[in-house]
Amino acid sequence: MASTKGMMMYRAYRALTCGLSPLLRLHLRWRAVRGLDHPLRWAERLGRASLPRPPGPLLWFHAVSLGEAMAAIPVIKHCLQKRPEVNILLTTTRMSAFEVLEDQLPSGVLHQLAPLDTPAAIDAFFGYWKPNAVMIVESELWPNLVVGASENGVALALLNARMSAKSFEHWSRPFLLPLISLMLSKFSLIIPLSNVQAIHFQLLQAPPLVINFAGDLKYAVGECYSSREGVTFEALKAQLAYKKVWIASSIHRGEEEVMLGIHEDLMQMHHGVVSIIVPRYPEHGREIYQELRKGGHNVALRSQHEKLEPGTDIYIVDTLGELRHLYRLAPIAVIGGSFVPGLAGHNMSEAAAAGCAILTGLYVGHFSHMVLQMQKVNPLSVLQVAGRDELVEVLHKLFTDAQVLKERQVAARQAFNALSGGVVGKVWNLIEFHVLRRFLC
Repeated sequence: MASTKGMMMYRAYRALTCGLSPLLRLHLRWRAVRGLDHPLRWAERLGRASLPRPPGPLLWFHAVSLGEAMAAIPVIKHCLQKRPEVNILLTTTRMSAFEVLEDQLPSGVLHQLAPLDTPAAIDAFFGYWKPNAVMIVESELWPNLVVGASENGVALALLNARMSAKSFEHWSRPFLLPLISLMLSKFSLIIPLSNVQAIHFQLLQAPPLVINFAGDLKYAVGECYSSREGVTFEALKAQLAYKKVWIASSIHRGEEEVMLGIHEDLMQMHHGVVSIIVPRYPEHGREIYQELRKGGHNVALRSQHEKLEPGTDIYIVDTLGELRHLYRLAPIAVIGGSFVPGLAGHNMSEAAAAGCAILTGLYVGHFSHMVLQMQKVNPLSVLQVAGRDELVEVLHKLFTDAQVLKERQVAARQAFNALSGGVVGKVWNLIEFHVLRRFLC
């Protein structure tokens, strides 16, 4: 009965997205004209390939944005080591993610923009690429994609599977539960981030036997560090020498006021303070830079290659994909997206891998599992603070007490080492057992 209702819901969704296809096509053209999407490659979102499909088996990894794509790269590399005969296709929804990842992807990995979830785009995509399996990273559950894969005999796996509390509440509604149940029934493998996430998927009627644990692939991202990639940061490292440096990363709108207020407080307490501010979105960084310049502050902007001249105490980073290098320049990392209600935190593993003392706010969303995991390994690995006053107090303590700073740095690295070991291998073994041995002979 539930599957019948789910199929009815899916047919209604398919008809709706079919009807919206002309409007979505016009929207894509408009974005391309406005320079918001790639002027030549935007049609890939309609399922129109811009690269030839190589002969042989093909695995499709789909990641919506930069963070998910970064988590997929270690698995892709492992796959190519274990199965060199397999072709890899990676899709993202934005070119900006690929531009950051391009130098990190193994040779031969194909990239396309992900197709919209319309019948025509999905059918065209599957018709051309004919993947053997789809590895969806984290939470990209689209009905036409999932059901289309199943109807084409393509295996489905959900890696680092998670669902926000809002999405879980949304899908749990009686009229939507049959649809999500139908979609989850098509998966051969679901690897949840945590026990809580596993329970969410079970409550949404995912088959229990496809749910398996392997760890969080975000920890594997922290291991992906190349000394060659870090060469461009040597000059900045020299400019920061002998300074009291801290980094506020992945800052969302509203949080810049908190971080800049903390900067002012620290400047009154200490000499030689440099605050590295890394907004979640580059355009936000440029806005902050302009406002600070208007206010007469000494500030440097990363994208303009501005140096930290004497007297410059704020460094704004308006670029993507450089956090793991920046963390190696600062002994203290404040992880943003966590100081304003409604936000849901960000990945802490890259800061832990770099050996930073890690501070974060109270609003960490699904990253609460990462906080708890790290604190379980070592209680000093992550410190959650309630707001500006407490954060100033803790930063002051870390700047003045080298022993306390060292203890938190060591604890963060210890937690990372304990939690990152073998994650990629465990994920790959599950993929081999549940997916590849059945769909890739």
